[in-house]
Formats: sequence, structure tokens, C-alpha cells
Amino acid sequence: MRKLIIASTSTLHGGDYLDYLFPTLKEHFKNVKTLLFIPYARPGGISHDEYTKIAAKALQKLNITVKGIHEFENSIEAVKNAEAIFTGGGNTFLLVTELYRNNILDRIEEVINKGTPYLGTSAGSNICGLTMGTTNDMPIIYPPSFRTLGFVSFNINPHYLDPDKNSKHMGETRETRINEFHKFNPQPVLGLREGSWLAVDGDSIVLKGGLTARLFRQNNNPIELEPDSELNNIK
Repeated sequence: MRKLIIASTSTLHGGDYLDYLFPTLKEHFKNVKTLLFIPYARPGGISHDEYTKIAAKALQKLNITVKGIHEFENSIEAVKNAEAIFTGGGNTFLLVTELYRNNILDRIEEVINKGTPYLGTSAGSNICGLTMGTTNDMPIIYPPSFRTLGFVSFNINPHYLDPDKNSKHMGETRETRINEFHKFNPQPVLGLREGSWLAVDGDSIVLKGGLTARLFRQNNNPIELEPDSELNNIK
């Protein structure tokens, strides 16, 4: 049975890495002693080792030992043998490129569908949708495909921002960009605000956190989904 936490962000303003998720992760990873971390997205260009140390320091508080996938000689075997998997945020283009290059995108999908607990934040959540086409990141590298894991029946836009009526910014809003996406792509898009996450348990997908999420469908007005809404029937 699938068990995923798909979070918009790893860190809330003023908080420590993952701390707002600890009550949820304590239950999510309750039988996990060691965790496989995927640091490929490399936020700010930090090294795989540096990024893994950040995740390890945080999850040590839950008595979980973290090892980066780059530390293994065989990344496919590392995925197959993982007790749990955490994919961190950063640049989604780089993350997806590395998942394809190491031939582990489909392997991750297989083990998660068989019940290996998964945590994704930011880019690591973006890849849980049908494609990475609604990432906020710059295309610093070009992956072989935009197809991602498809654990949910829609695309995800992490860090979703509402328009600020008092701002003098004249560039595109997030809503404008998603509307542009829908000129060429049919799948729904969920705007996931900071501090919100999706809890996936089998076929159940529930919005968690204290905020609503904004759902965009092609040729329809966006709607707000309340916390604890079931999202498993979104098409």
C-alpha cells in the first residue's frame, strides 16, 4: 500500500529543516531505522554530501539514519533495498535529469507502489505529479522527458503564491503561468501553498496543513480546496 508525504516545502519561514512536519513524519516513518536520501536537486548548487548532511541532521531527531543515494555503487539496488525514500527540493530539471541518467525513476515508482514510505519536498514533490511541467525552476539542464512518477492524477505546483494586490511587481503571477500551461496540457494542477502537504495512503489522497490549496482545471475557473479534502478523484 502506497504511503507518501508530498510537501510544498522543507522549511517554513523562521523554522528549522522539516521541523513543521515532524509530528507527521514520526508516524509516517515509525518503523524506519535507515532512510535513502536523494540529493540530486542540489538547492543553490550545494554538493550531494552537503545536502545529505542537512537531511541527516534533521532526521536524527527521529532516530533515523540517513544515507545519500550517491554513496552507493549501485543506485538501482539502493532504491530496491531502501526502508524509506526522501527526495529533497532544489532544481526539478536537474533532479529529473539525474533520475533518468541513473535509471531509477521507474524503480522508485515500483518500490513506492509496493509500500516503501516516501517523503518529497518541493522538487521532490513536483516529481510525484504526472509531469514536471509546472515546476517553478529555471531549465538549467534538459531531462530526457518531463514525465515523472505519477503518484497523483494531476500536476503539482509547490510554493504556490497568491497575487499580492499591494505589490508593484508587473511580471506573471503563478496563476498566469498555470493558465499558460493549460493552453497546451490537459491535466489538472494543484497549487500547494507553503506549510501544506498531501498525505497519500493507498488510493486516498488528503490535503493536510492549515491552508487551502488552489486547483486549476483546463477551461475552468480555479477553486479552493479545504484542508482534509480528498483529492483522489481529481481528473
